[in-house]
Amino acid sequence: MLTKIAISGYRSLRNVVLPLERLNLITGANGTGKSSLYKAIALLASAAQGRIVSALAAEGGLNSTLWAGPETVTKRMKTGEVPVQGTSRTAPISLKLGFASEDFGYAIDLGLPIPDIHSLFGQDPEIKVEAVWAGEILRQGNTLTLRKGPSVVATAGRTKKVVRAHIAPFESMMMQAVSPADTPELLELRERMRGWRFYDHLRTDRLAPARSPQVGTRTPVLSDDGADLAAALQTIIEIGDRAGLDETIADAFPGSAIDIRARNGLFELSLTQHGLLRALQTAELSDGTLRYLLLVAALLTPRPPTLMVLNEPETSLHRDLLAPLARLIVRASKSAQIIVVTHAAPLVEALSQEGAKRFLLKKELGETVIEDGEYVRWEWPGR
Repeated sequence: MLTKIAISGYRSLRNVVLPLERLNLITGANGTGKSSLYKAIALLASAAQGRIVSALAAEGGLNSTLWAGPETVTKRMKTGEVPVQGTSRTAPISLKLGFASEDFGYAIDLGLPIPDIHSLFGQDPEIKVEAVWAGEILRQGNTLTLRKGPSVVATAGRTKKVVRAHIAPFESMMMQAVSPADTPELLELRERMRGWRFYDHLRTDRLAPARSPQVGTRTPVLSDDGADLAAALQTIIEIGDRAGLDETIADAFPGSAIDIRARNGLFELSLTQHGLLRALQTAELSDGTLRYLLLVAALLTPRPPTLMVLNEPETSLHRDLLAPLARLIVRASKSAQIIVVTHAAPLVEALSQEGAKRFLLKKELGETVIEDGEYVRWEWPGR
């Protein structure tokens, strides 16, 4: 389980450290940084896929995602005694992302490249530092793998070994320095991070793939867009928690049940509802009903991840479905660590009553802070 996530210099997240529990709830008014926090966690995960530079480019590049306020926000700025203004920069431009778990921690530090008039990729950010350490807090004596510039050094006891001498600045050591013999902890962390799941754009529009029959194969993990919904639900029925599936459907839609049929290799999902003389096909379902079924397939996965992050799962759902959704999320949190990003008050209340760790975000001079947030120790690797 992750115990902390740390973000520094990303959009409005100048310096945020979240102490995580099994079930976590991130909420706040519009514009307080909820979406930025979700994107930052997804960006961190992209390091394990070798996509962190391209993911930043898709957001407009490093310069577009950096904290836009002053390097230092003083108390006099916060009280209004002096205007908010920049000063001479003393630290290098940097975007830092990291996490700690019960056994290992990882951090990455990205910065601007040295100008090169001979390259068309001169705006690509560079990975300046990466570190993996044992335990929750980075200390001088517990670093296991350290990348500074192009070199990666692994430490075993008192022995240090250069495992890679020349890594390109746009490539992560997660991709280029993994070795079962020299860096086993790096391999372990990479596979964990690759298993993190993010659900944000489960489509329910009229042309959504989930509304049409799809070729079905065993699907223990619902796709990002929900195209394989019928196959994912049938997989739960055959090898997963079928009783839990039936209970969650009945909890949200009393007297209802799902039916999945295969015709010529195409899987079709229908929903029978009390009082109707025929089952409704997915093309006929409301956006809210279809989204709830998608969330059921995602959360009752027979192959739980180490971390699942849901961004505004309440979208399109009727208020009456938020309490069943909260119970579904709580059920899923027994087998996976979950972070829910939402501003729906009924869902916030329901999850809070179930013991979710709540983080209320707010803005102070453009900076995202956690209201009544506790101090959480965190150390970044130095350049």
